[in-house]
Amino acid sequence: MIIVNEPTTPKHLKGKFIIASPALRDPNFASAVVLIVQHDDNGALGLIINRPLDVTIDQAWGQISELPCLVSGPLHQGGPCEGPLMVLHTDDSHGQIELGGELFCTTAKDDIETLVTIGDPERPMKFFVNYAGWSEGQLESELAEGAWLVTSATVPQIFSLTGDDLWRRLMNRAALLRANPWLNPKLIPEDPNAN
Repeated sequence: MIIVNEPTTPKHLKGKFIIASPALRDPNFASAVVLIVQHDDNGALGLIINRPLDVTIDQAWGQISELPCLVSGPLHQGGPCEGPLMVLHTDDSHGQIELGGELFCTTAKDDIETLVTIGDPERPMKFFVNYAGWSEGQLESELAEGAWLVTSATVPQIFSLTGDDLWRRLMNRAALLRANPWLNPKLIPEDPNAN
């Protein structure tokens, strides 16, 4: 279930999605769904999770390491700011930052090498180059202007939906809730005849 614009204070967005609204004019974030990795008084850091690149993980890995790569899938463009290789995954033994719901983020070289060489299909992973960053108070200001919508993030959403599909699903839910603010998905019975 997707709940958009759930009550939250701006300082507690770690582990949540922010969804670019149509009002956001920055082309770097058109149709972006960003997972917030860090958020505090100094600013915020996130990863655009729905921007796969044409480069695969194993192609990129071959340029930076001689170790075998047992992970497949596309590399993702995490944002417009240059930064280290970052991995979202579900392996707590190699996670630097816990994002909740069995989701972790790491940039540590040794942990990334282990994740790549193990290649466990039971543990999904997404690899990112670059990131999205906001200075002190910048994200809070953009939220107040309506540039972003906030929603919970789930592991299945992060790893199973790609491209604009995730953005469209979240925006459709937002439009439905805006059209009828009294419509609460939690109150809809499985069988409408049960009303």
